[in-house]
Amino acid sequence: MTTLMVSVLAFVSGIKDRLTSEKGATATEYSLLIAFVAFAIIVGAALFGDALSKWFSDLGTEVGTWVTKAP
Repeated sequence: MTTLMVSVLAFVSGIKDRLTSEKGATATEYSLLIAFVAFAIIVGAALFGDALSKWFSDLGTEVGTWVTKAP
């Protein structure tokens, strides 16, 4: 009877470990995360690309007009 009990306890323990043990993110989770970040970058570039380009061009023009004083 004790051998059967030990076997059942080992079986239940093994099932419990499989259901509750998540030791970290898997490659699938990382690939989904990378896909979402890439999608966000693409959407952001599409929506704000022209505005950012104009802003940096205006900033470059402004900085180009600054006069530095010689020490």
